[in-house]
Amino acid sequence: MRGSAGGDDPGSCHDTTAKASGTDARSAGTPSPLSSIEHRLPPDSTTPQTLELPGRTLGFLATAGSIRVFGDKGEPQADIAYTSYQLGGTDRAKRPVTFLFNGGPGAASAWLQYGSAGPWRLPIDAEFVTPSVSPEIRPNAETWLDFTDLVFIDPVGTGYSRFVATDDDVSKRFYSVDGDACSIALVIRRWLERHERLSSPKYVAGESYGGIRGPKVVRNLQMRQGVGVKGLILISPLFDYSEFTGRSLLKYVATLPSYVAVAREAKGEGKGAVSRADIADVEDYARGEFLADLVKGKADKEATSRLADKVAALIGIDRAVSRRLAGRLDVSEFCREFDRESGNVTGRYDASVRGLDPYPDSDVHRFGDPSADGLRAPLTSAAVDVLTRKLNWRPDGSYELTNSAVIGAWDFGHGSSPESLSDLPQILATDATMNVLVGHGLFDIATPYFGSKMALDQLPPFASAPRVKLVVYPGGHMFYSRDSSRRAFRAEIEAIMKY
Repeated sequence: MRGSAGGDDPGSCHDTTAKASGTDARSAGTPSPLSSIEHRLPPDSTTPQTLELPGRTLGFLATAGSIRVFGDKGEPQADIAYTSYQLGGTDRAKRPVTFLFNGGPGAASAWLQYGSAGPWRLPIDAEFVTPSVSPEIRPNAETWLDFTDLVFIDPVGTGYSRFVATDDDVSKRFYSVDGDACSIALVIRRWLERHERLSSPKYVAGESYGGIRGPKVVRNLQMRQGVGVKGLILISPLFDYSEFTGRSLLKYVATLPSYVAVAREAKGEGKGAVSRADIADVEDYARGEFLADLVKGKADKEATSRLADKVAALIGIDRAVSRRLAGRLDVSEFCREFDRESGNVTGRYDASVRGLDPYPDSDVHRFGDPSADGLRAPLTSAAVDVLTRKLNWRPDGSYELTNSAVIGAWDFGHGSSPESLSDLPQILATDATMNVLVGHGLFDIATPYFGSKMALDQLPPFASAPRVKLVVYPGGHMFYSRDSSRRAFRAEIEAIMKY
């Protein structure tokens, strides 16, 4: 990432606010003419909360607020919003604290906060949730707050986080792979300082694009911020864009086991009837005969026909369609072809969820994602309601659950594909006591679990099990929307924090 050196510039991740000892970071430095007072977020709001759960009552302090990031000359650049929950009556020096963010890039942390880890939860099972469903939250019996304090971070451009500066160069620095990771690492360090938690055991958790962001944030914390991290938790991550985009043959290998899992689940009775063990034969085929036939190419007609017919039989689609596609089903092709006879399309984030194709006669794919689109309205409303009503924090402007403008402006690396597989062995080699937990949903075809399996298998021996663990559950990208999967994953996380 290119940018000026020094300051809180995410490209350099230094900190000018240390010179403003005894003052809030917002008042440090000279106000910039590029900043405008109407862009400022309100002061932090801290409120005592009580959560009644089966068998226990949790009393905690909830803080909704922001951390201002400055440039090398002390000029305000952005306000990064966060929501933190700290359990009362604990030894803060020994109490773990976990920093969580979603992906996109351009997604706020509400998915993890209100779908999985936070003290309150909104049911987000896409098979039953519609845009008009009540956004009423309820106490979350599976909250992680029992064993770790929680800090949910919304990168700039998501949630209520926003730029203060109007300089285009500022947004370019933040909207980049390295600049983004640097800014989040800086916010984590600043939160730890503000709340006197530098001695606490620290964990980082990221979802989806968090697979790229998470290892880079940890590396930056280790090497630039002077903050050690005990564990990295990755939920439905993507580790390497190059392997599952463009012409890469591995994307077909990565998605095939999930395609077949969806097909077998559709034939079974009840959700969650299919487990990873049930498709062990498909994993063997995918990295064996299937890959070998793929590599032979379409010029080998015998191999191509064999591959196409086998895929058609495994997935249950028309053999003629499979042969037309040479057995190479992109995600969009699978989403349309799997249940086409019923006029349905499948979800990308959860391919076990199906919805109506709005244009079934169209020659091109013109449908959204039935496993995600219906969640946006209730999740956005729930996030705003909690912040304003429960936590008494009322920013102006709109809350951005998913901001397409962010990904549209994102610098993925000037032609190179972002990846974090080079960061993973570095952070594990730097800290021999650190562990990584990777969780996936079996029916997720946006970031398929088998892609992560193949990627993690390439790490050095010191970065293999038990230090790096892959767990796979029934469900999609947000597999935690299923009660059994959410409970099982929570148990895994609690175990690594007691390790």
